[in-house]
Amino acid sequence: MKTVFHKASERGHANHGWLNAHHSFSFASYYDPTKSHFGLLRVLNDDIVAPGMGFGTHPHDNMEIVTIPLRGALEHRDSMGNIGVIHPHEIQAMSAGSGITHSEYNHSKTEDINLLQIWVFPKERNITPRYDQRVFSDEDKNGKFKTIVAPVKSNDVMWINQDAYFAIGKFKAGSSVDYTIQHKGNGAYVFVIEGEAKIENYNLEKRDALGIWDTGNFKIDVTKDAEILVIDVPMN
Repeated sequence: MKTVFHKASERGHANHGWLNAHHSFSFASYYDPTKSHFGLLRVLNDDIVAPGMGFGTHPHDNMEIVTIPLRGALEHRDSMGNIGVIHPHEIQAMSAGSGITHSEYNHSKTEDINLLQIWVFPKERNITPRYDQRVFSDEDKNGKFKTIVAPVKSNDVMWINQDAYFAIGKFKAGSSVDYTIQHKGNGAYVFVIEGEAKIENYNLEKRDALGIWDTGNFKIDVTKDAEILVIDVPMN
């Protein structure tokens, strides 16, 4: 088993007033050659956006983009004609493919929004762009990992153009959960959204992350009520 530990306090940080952003990997003006990516996971941004503010229309291509609202509501518009609002318990997945433009704004005029935006390099380039969003209830995640993103098309998960899997679980302190790598050659990036957990000899607190590869499975011991995201991605 190989590991890399990323402390929350050591993430890149940029506060633009309307946007308070933390970057797990090099992004925009933040650059750390030791944190350019984890396998094919390229971006994990933890963003807080002020009321009524957001990202104006901008382009993307050949990237798989998954957005997870943690608090608040996010308004989305894109060049494919999709217009919608996503809330906590909903997940948005977009294949930028051959190219799209979109905008994202805090839907509220009074409350901040906190969201995770995650980019994964695609398996196939220049596919037809695609957008989807779906609700996943807390009941799906209590005491177990619920797969929310996978490289299969079904009614139970969001499809991604990569051999990658995203899973979220909510666990009580004192519990343990085993995680099995979903695809040969993949590694797992374990991100603690809330709470605390222990993996091997690493104690993970809120927003800490541990990358794990060259193993088939590992155990997570939950030391404080926790919500945990696992991003299971090809390492090359």
